[in-house]
Amino acid sequence: MDVGERLKQIRKLKGISQRELAKRAGVTNSTISMIEKNGVSPSVSSLKKILACVPISIGDFFANEAEPEKVVFRADEQPDVGTDKVKLLLIGATVKGRTTNIMREYYPPGADTGADMLQHEGEEGGVVLKGVIELTVGLDVYNLEEGDGFYFSSTIPHRFRNTSNEECQIISSNPAS
Repeated sequence: MDVGERLKQIRKLKGISQRELAKRAGVTNSTISMIEKNGVSPSVSSLKKILACVPISIGDFFANEAEPEKVVFRADEQPDVGTDKVKLLLIGATVKGRTTNIMREYYPPGADTGADMLQHEGEEGGVVLKGVIELTVGLDVYNLEEGDGFYFSSTIPHRFRNTSNEECQIISSNPAS
């Protein structure tokens, strides 16, 4: 198995930059880069420490890649890639070469995607299943209710915030890069 390539795929799958993974693991950015380029081979303990920050178990990291591609991802097979305030359940996290993130998003009252506006390549779209969400795209602010959808260029700074007193649930899609 190409450990470096596998780490790179999983890191990108989880939407984590090399710099962020290095920060979480308490190692230098160049260490992550060298591992991904197979310039160094990490010890098992070092690899476990890095994988815990993704998070993924060492067993799942070395899982048999010859298994057929999954098509169905049960609720308990959708890892939470969100923050402590926003729950983002990633559907199809184990799909190799995935180009799209499809997520079930949960915003408790007062939760948001952070003080800094998000900005990345590609496009983003989704629909509000329950509750109300405030969506800021550039200088425009929208209040979306149950059944309302959104679709915009993710290169425009954007942010999601639940200003209501009830949980908001969204299904969304954006690039996996």
